[in-house]
Amino acid sequence: MLFTRFRTAIPLLLLILIPLHTVQAAAPIPAPPKIAGSGHLLIDFDSSTILAEKNADLRLEPASITKIMTAYAVFRELREGNIKLDDEVLISKKAWRTPGSRMFIEVNKKVSLELLLKGMIIQSGNDASVALAEHVAGNEETFAALMNTHAARLGMESTHFVNSTGLPDPDHYTTPRDIAKVAAATIREFPEFYKWYAQKSMLFNNIKQHNRNKLLWRDESVDGMKTGHTEAAGYCLVASAKRKNMRLIAIVMGTNSEQTRAKETQTLLNYGFRFFETHRLYSAGDSLKQVRIWKGAKQQLALGLEQDLYITIPRRQYKKLQARMDIKNQIIAPVAKGQPMGTVTVSLHDRPLAEVPLVALEQIDSGTLWQNAKDSALLWLE
Repeated sequence: MLFTRFRTAIPLLLLILIPLHTVQAAAPIPAPPKIAGSGHLLIDFDSSTILAEKNADLRLEPASITKIMTAYAVFRELREGNIKLDDEVLISKKAWRTPGSRMFIEVNKKVSLELLLKGMIIQSGNDASVALAEHVAGNEETFAALMNTHAARLGMESTHFVNSTGLPDPDHYTTPRDIAKVAAATIREFPEFYKWYAQKSMLFNNIKQHNRNKLLWRDESVDGMKTGHTEAAGYCLVASAKRKNMRLIAIVMGTNSEQTRAKETQTLLNYGFRFFETHRLYSAGDSLKQVRIWKGAKQQLALGLEQDLYITIPRRQYKKLQARMDIKNQIIAPVAKGQPMGTVTVSLHDRPLAEVPLVALEQIDSGTLWQNAKDSALLWLE
């Protein structure tokens, strides 16, 4: 068991989740590499630990990496049953005329929603993006409002969308940190659709087009996500890779060429995998401690975590981790399932890495009058 210390009392102020934002490394590791471009971010998918960043909160034009949110919004509509993959979408003149990259759909023809999604994800089709937006929401403006609703729900505080394509607009912007949130949400919520981001090419209308993410050919661990380019935004790339049990997401924005965005993104991924490792310390719902509960229908209460706890640390430091439980003194029934009862704190070389709530894993109702009277007497004697 990783726990090294147990306390019976805990200040109330510790009954909160303290998010892990950056790695506090005790072992000597090199500083993150310098990356060309306007801004970048490297983050561990499971622990949300940031391994490298520059201008991660700077508002930037996203170009076609906008389509990560476009696709996410469509995936949500599919899950809720509002649309279906085999829907036949009538292509409007606006969608057909949309400038930029395209999958070459034709006006007044019908194309399945699944093909349009693949055309947007694999070929980065602006025409497909508009067709999807119109099918889901009636017009692109309403769909952009839906995108902004999802952005707000995901905590993308510095993001605003006005279209589904990423074509330039002064009010269309995001940040590397915000893009990481929707990228992670896509991977977590829709693994069955995320696999399309790994597809290297697609044939439609007798035209074969290749995925613009060059890392799909260069690094077998890379399995998505999306490129983007406009003159104002520069060359952008969001990429996710998984090696063994560790998944990283890298965002590079505002570079000067396709080659540079691929090279710099690969540099970030290699840095993260080379010098860090991620571990799942505890699983959600596992009993970490049985404690005495007073005046309840039962005398023992199981405590654990509501969510899996992942930690990202410098390599070869796992055996040096320390964990501590702080538990409320004198737990009195009734207790609701999920009710906070303390905290679990994980540290490396006495530096806290994460602190998460320790919660009741079951509901325990009040005991009988006799049990209440007996426990009241025992508590009085303590």
